[in-house]
This record gives sequence, structure tokens and C-alpha cells, in this order.
Amino acid sequence: MIDPKQPAVAPLGATRAHLDAVQKRTLRVLVAAQIFSGAGLAAGVTVGALLAQEMFGSTGMAGIPSALFTIGSAAAAAGVGQLSQRFGRRVGLASGYLAGALGSVGIVAAAVLDNIALLFAALFVYGAGTATNLQARYAGADLAHHDRRARAISTVLVATTVGAVIGPNLVGVLGDLADVIGVPRLAGPFLLAAVAYGAAGIVIWILLRPDPLQLAAELPDAPVATVGVAEPRERTSSWNPVVLAGAAVMMITQLVMVAVMTMTPVYMQHHNHDLAAAGLVISIHVAAMYLPSPISGYLVDRYGPAVTAGLAAVTLIAAGALAGFAPAHSIAALAVALALLGFGWSLGLIAGTTAITNATAVAGRAKTQGTVDLFIAVAGAAGGLGSGLVVAQTSFPTLAVIGAVVAATIVPILLLRRRGT
Repeated sequence: MIDPKQPAVAPLGATRAHLDAVQKRTLRVLVAAQIFSGAGLAAGVTVGALLAQEMFGSTGMAGIPSALFTIGSAAAAAGVGQLSQRFGRRVGLASGYLAGALGSVGIVAAAVLDNIALLFAALFVYGAGTATNLQARYAGADLAHHDRRARAISTVLVATTVGAVIGPNLVGVLGDLADVIGVPRLAGPFLLAAVAYGAAGIVIWILLRPDPLQLAAELPDAPVATVGVAEPRERTSSWNPVVLAGAAVMMITQLVMVAVMTMTPVYMQHHNHDLAAAGLVISIHVAAMYLPSPISGYLVDRYGPAVTAGLAAVTLIAAGALAGFAPAHSIAALAVALALLGFGWSLGLIAGTTAITNATAVAGRAKTQGTVDLFIAVAGAAGGLGSGLVVAQTSFPTLAVIGAVVAATIVPILLLRRRGT
């Protein structure tokens, strides 16, 4: 664990100007890494369900890739958090990205060999890239001003947009490349994921110096914020009510987003939309997850996490309703629904992340953040696994409406949190 009493990079008397300079450099490095990792994340998301459907020959199993790499993401989130707490963000993030690259290579090998056991193992390891992509947002907040933390978090997330939009739109090209080199067509995007996650890990390992978490631990002890609520500081336990509420909001938004997103390409394929159309819809969705992040960050800094989390609930409800009742032949309607789904996720993630960062001390911050992301990933795994089963037994519109109902549970959580304080 990082000891605040041990010197990291700068003296305790470091000026705000020095910290601001380090923060700007940190954000630039994180942005560069996120551009690469975004491509790795989105490419796999687009074809993961389709690859499983092809290898298993069953729609009911199409949610397994999402579930497996989300479970792997859960394990990796805790691991990256522990590594970051002990050795700093640089070691934690670089390790996670490189594990994601290894998993991507394993998925390609499994597809070539038609080996289900290898596919399961590789999908689990691939999840480390997803976990690290999200863990990077915490690194952006370590040295940020308290009243600009949400915008710092959003800066890291928005960088993912570049790679995330490019990745799905290369599905067709990568499929052609896969055909040329003798790899199954749907495994092609995972070749991109391997290169992208590897590049992100190298960028972090070489350039993330000084380490933001180690430098934050070196600074004079700062008060733990209560996120706009008049209550005593709670340093004795990382699991105070603010952290619990923030974690709950992010778990719900992750569950709903993963469930609906996972089955959208399958639903479109069943209604005779081609792979390029599915890639376009998913790229719009992923762009909406990350591109509006500065708006989400501004809303959190301006109005607070609770108000923004309530707006996330409303947005996700609208997304589920539109996806559930839109005509199956309408690519435009599905694109709008998936865009709302992505924006609702952004609002919930940044609201919850800011609440948790504000409410934890540096000495245990990364460990707590990693554990929270573990629970978020488990919620996503439940959404991914359950989505295929729900669609197989009922329909995609039913799944979307269920997602809207689940999103509505954010509201009573916020009301109970407010009553409790």
C-alpha cells in the first residue's frame, strides 16, 4: 500500500502550479493511452456476441462473451486496484492493458482452432483491457482540484471516443484481412484489439511519470469530501454511504447498458441488417458513451453527483423504451436508442466515480476504486449473460423494456441516500 509518509516524487510543499503542470501531463498521457485502448474495447464488443453465436450455433449463448470478459474485467479491476495502491497507477494500468492484449491474441487463436475452452479462457483475460480502460479515469482525478474532478475524469473518458468510433467501423476491413491470412472473419477485430491494448500499455509504462497516485499520497492530508452532504468525515471505513450510493448507481447503469448493447447486433442480424450496419450502430453507441463525457463532467461539478445520477436514470429509461418500441427495420431508431443508452451510462459513471473519489482517502483510494469496479463488472456480466437468455426466451424489445425498469431503481436509491443523511 502507498504510504503517505513516504516520499514519492515531489516534496510535501509542492506548489499548486507544480501539481497543475503534472496534472496536465498526466491527462495528456492518459488521453493517448485511451485512444488506443478505445479501439481495442469497441472492436471486440461489436463482434463478440456474433463470434460466440457462430461457434456455438445458438443465440442463447451469444451473451457468453460479454459475460466472460466482464467477469474477467471484474477480477482485473480488483487486481489493477491492488497493484495501483501498492506500486502506483503506472504499474497497475500498464499491467492491465498488456493482459488485455494477451487475451485478444488468445481469442484469435481460439477461433482459428475452433477451441471453445481456449475461447473461454481468452475472453476472461481479454476483460483486463476493459477494466483498465475504465480504471484509467481514476488516475485522471488523483491530482485534480476538488471542484474540477468530474471534468478531469471526463477528459480521460472522452479520449476513448477516437478509438471506439474507429474500431467498429473497421470490422469489415478487418474481416477481409482475416480472410486473407486464414483467420475466421469474426475474429479479425480482435487482431486490432491486441495491437491497440499493447500500444496503450507501452504508452502508460514509458510516459506516466511522475505517478499521479504516488504524488497525491505524498501531499498534505486533505479532507474527504462528502459530496455536497452535511455529514462528518468517515476515514475509518472506505465503505461510507457516499461510496455505497455511487457504487450502486454505476452497477445499475453498467448492467442495463451491457444487456441492451450486447444483443443489439444479434437483433439486427436477425432482421437482415448487415455487419456494417451493426458496426455503425455500435460505433454511435460507444461514441455516445464517451464523446459527451465533458457534458457529464460539467453537470457533476456544477450540480453534484446525485442530480446527475437522476438524469442518468431518466436517459436510460428513455433508451430502453425507444429500443423496445422502435421498428426492427429502422436503423436510425436503433441508433438513437443506443446513443441514449451510451449517454445515460456516461452520466451515471462520472457521477458515481466522482462521488467515490471525493469520499475516499488517498491511502486506500485505489484499492476501494478497484473493488467498486469489480462489483460494476459483475453487474455487467449479469447483464451480458442474462441478455442472451432473455432474448432467446422472449425478444429483444422485452429485454429493452426490462432494462428501462431496472434503470428506474436508481431513483429510490438516491432518495434513500438523501433521507439517510
